Amino acid sequence: MNDTDRNGILSAPQLRLIGSVDEAMYAEFRNQLSAAPTEGPLVIALTTLGGNPEVARAMADDVRLLREAGRTIYFLGKSAVYSAGATFMAGFPVECRFMTKNSSILLHERQIAKTIQLNGPLRSCIAQLKAALNEIEHSIAIEEQGFREIVDGANVDFEEVRDRAPDNWYIACDEAAKRGLIAGVI
Repeated sequence: MNDTDRNGILSAPQLRLIGSVDEAMYAEFRNQLSAAPTEGPLVIALTTLGGNPEVARAMADDVRLLREAGRTIYFLGKSAVYSAGATFMAGFPVECRFMTKNSSILLHERQIAKTIQLNGPLRSCIAQLKAALNEIEHSIAIEEQGFREIVDGANVDFEEVRDRAPDNWYIACDEAAKRGLIAGVI
């Protein structure tokens, strides 16, 4: 496909999602997806400051299932593809990821806010601490899987993302294209 055809396809997304990645966005995603044409390439445009990474993973899984059924699906990041938005973008192969001019991606670590109050028999206190540690370790494993997915096929390695994520790594679209995180800027 030449650049003119590609830009024509990308300039008319069938799904347009904006706002927080949450259950409401997932419902809107499913509604727009069911109303979209079932033939030809599908373009999903997203603008988000972030949200729930598990909702983003569920949306990415829906995209993966459609791709595995033979559908060509493109991602178009507009303005801001932050946090959970980058998690969703990672569900697309690099050659199907695009961004508009002057847009950016934010990659960062998952976060947790939890208070652990120990009260009761000592063995139950140990179980509470182990449960919290298991939750953190599982979340780190999911985070690292997402980092591996976003750099798959790019000129960025996993270690760089892991090392830069604690400081909130903002990546301008031109740098993202140069580093191979996206296929191009339109």
